[in-house]
Amino acid sequence: MSETAYSDQPYIIESTLNNVRWITLNRPKQRNPLSIRMIESLIQALNDAGADTAVRAIVIAASGPVFSAGHDLKEMGRQDGETLDAQRVRVKEILELCASMMLGIVNSPKAIIACVQGTATAAGCQLVSACDLAVAADTATFCTPGVNMGGFCTTPLVGIGRNVHRKHAMALALTGDSVSAKHAVDIGLINEAVRENELTDTTRELAERIASKSAQGIRHGKADFYQQIEMPIEQAFAYANEAMVRAMTSSDAQEGNAAFFEKRPPQWGNA
Repeated sequence: MSETAYSDQPYIIESTLNNVRWITLNRPKQRNPLSIRMIESLIQALNDAGADTAVRAIVIAASGPVFSAGHDLKEMGRQDGETLDAQRVRVKEILELCASMMLGIVNSPKAIIACVQGTATAAGCQLVSACDLAVAADTATFCTPGVNMGGFCTTPLVGIGRNVHRKHAMALALTGDSVSAKHAVDIGLINEAVRENELTDTTRELAERIASKSAQGIRHGKADFYQQIEMPIEQAFAYANEAMVRAMTSSDAQEGNAAFFEKRPPQWGNA
């Protein structure tokens, strides 16, 4: 189906249930490529969800049999009448926009879960790696096939290489082979693989469980984790100690402590 045939349909579908914002890629016939328009739509949706105090967690899902096939190869290829230098400039702009979206996931104040129902390829696999957590159907597959087409999935390895051991990351990139959801669990790319008919419910339960926690604690804790994980261990401990002092003296920590001793559910703030 051509892009023109999709002109009246949104690139993503959004819904909110029990404080969880579901963001669903909506180009199934095209294999949900990360085109410029799709990336822009994701950036906007993630920013909106991040700013919405009623949203406590975010799920990125997809429609159709493929989670995401990565970048739109037609869009990345040289256009009619385009010079090689012009193509390089344009492709770099697309990659920078995609990197901005991936960093937006990492830097979002909300926990973000990938709900992977099918194949996640190249930048689609990178999208999974950028999320804080990932649950996949046991029939899903993952690959970085750039090497099969004379290239190399260098940008996907930025995220994937921070999820899994470098030898597993390089095996994905050097072979271009697809790996199963079970293997993706084994190497740490995703958290869990479940039966296909259980995927949505499993992801919903996980997201709603996270959404019931302190938004303040998650916002600061997520940022602190990604900050310290790149530091040398001595610097990481110093940074984490300061973060723990802030966390343990926050308003939500005081409420959580009071709720524990009073044997009642905590009433978290929206900060």
